[in-house]
Amino acid sequence: MDDTELHRERILRHVSPIITGRFVGFQTSYTREVQIGRPVALAVFLLAGIVQLIGSLMRMKPARRTLKELRKGPEFLVTPVRLRDDLGQIYEIEMHGQLPQSALHRGDLVQVRTEPQPDPTLPVRLTQVVNLTTMQPLTPRIPTQWSHMGPAMLVQAAVGVTIFGAVMAFWLG
Repeated sequence: MDDTELHRERILRHVSPIITGRFVGFQTSYTREVQIGRPVALAVFLLAGIVQLIGSLMRMKPARRTLKELRKGPEFLVTPVRLRDDLGQIYEIEMHGQLPQSALHRGDLVQVRTEPQPDPTLPVRLTQVVNLTTMQPLTPRIPTQWSHMGPAMLVQAAVGVTIFGAVMAFWLG
């Protein structure tokens, strides 16, 4: 056993939905990708395709994304956050998204609301933090599947639903 193993702090996983402690710091951030469900991506892709087909017939050049690009989903920033409770124990939680750099300082007293992640091997995810030192509530923002698809594709899908509904009403009625 070397010296680093003798003095290594034990990192705990917290199971309670609320953790109160001192902010120790942010660890190195990395990105994680979210998959978008096949039914959602396929429905938006096909309905937007109706409008894109009509646009190409009218010699308009609409932006076209592949189904594979849609299914890939957005990437978001994951930052491990460490807190120390009153007993001196260190807890690691994951923050998805970003907070302003000036929001938390080492030693600030914070109260963190967490929720478990789908993968039980990962630490709990931070959903909201209240900096009790400054009384500032903070919520990290992450991209959603809808923001990933983009407003243009969602508008095209909405128009596609309207056109499809009109054609079906005409054909059946």
